Amino acid sequence: MLEDRTTAAAPAAWPAAYPEGYAVVDVETTGLARDDRIVSAAVYRLDARGEVEDHWYTLVNPERDPGPVWIHGLTSEVLEGAPLFRDIAEEFAARLDGRVLVAHNAVFDWSMIAREYARAQSEAPVRRRLCTIALSKELGLPLANHKLETLAAHFGVVQRRAHHALDDARVLAEAFRPSLHAAASGGLRLPLLECRPLVEWSASPTIGRQSSRGHSPGSWRPSRKRPACPYPNPGRYEAGKRLKQGMRVAFSGDTSVDRELLEDRAVEAGLHVATSLSRLTSLLVTNDPDSGTSKVVKARAYGTPVVDEAAFGQLLRDVEPAAGDATPATKE
Repeated sequence: MLEDRTTAAAPAAWPAAYPEGYAVVDVETTGLARDDRIVSAAVYRLDARGEVEDHWYTLVNPERDPGPVWIHGLTSEVLEGAPLFRDIAEEFAARLDGRVLVAHNAVFDWSMIAREYARAQSEAPVRRRLCTIALSKELGLPLANHKLETLAAHFGVVQRRAHHALDDARVLAEAFRPSLHAAASGGLRLPLLECRPLVEWSASPTIGRQSSRGHSPGSWRPSRKRPACPYPNPGRYEAGKRLKQGMRVAFSGDTSVDRELLEDRAVEAGLHVATSLSRLTSLLVTNDPDSGTSKVVKARAYGTPVVDEAAFGQLLRDVEPAAGDATPATKE
């Protein structure tokens, strides 16, 4: 446990392994689903020690209804003349290039950004991200909860316009600086996660499906019921061994490869893709094993093995056939 975390000064000897720069990001969106869009984005660029270099903000026309206006305050009228994401993608990328993306609940901001770049047939130049929720846990900050407003209050940062991307990014940048200094003073390893851009993209339009808000979701494929796995469940995955056909695999959190494409690969390999986690689940795949999602919590309680997306991709290359006849049974 670190001492005097909230007032820690920058250490004289800065950890050599720490990043050389950060991009503190906040995006406001039309919703939380994979087919939702960004309506505004802000970036505060910070140097290696968390000092502000500059900031940038833009509205984005989501090409659909703006979603929860009562939260972000951006109406269709306000967004009508705003640039499309593809029009600001290059400038946004320049703000992110070569830096660690920092966000509060970074898995969400990163997934929204990655999807927008995939739609624009491009990639965000981000290779690592840092979640300030994860950092506050590493520091052991005495927070009642992990809301941005609570983190801001802990460091005495005044929040002026909650859910306005520019002010949220400013607040986070000001709260991140003392967090970074405390981590450096204590010699903590920053909780950095890899960001792999979406490189597989299904451009085929969805057919016969409308979202709950009445709009067409664009090029994301509709969810579909998968056929039952033809192989019996051989039990849990064991570290160091191969996956076996019939194993039940669940996914939690964002993935670099589009989730449905990743699930397709698992099904093609003979695995059972489960939508929930139970005592029968063989393996949980998540890039954020410290998150508080229901699947991660259940995996801890049940002792379910957990691997990240990269490890799962390696395991998919060599899945052991089902015991006995490897040919799947067919229904008459």
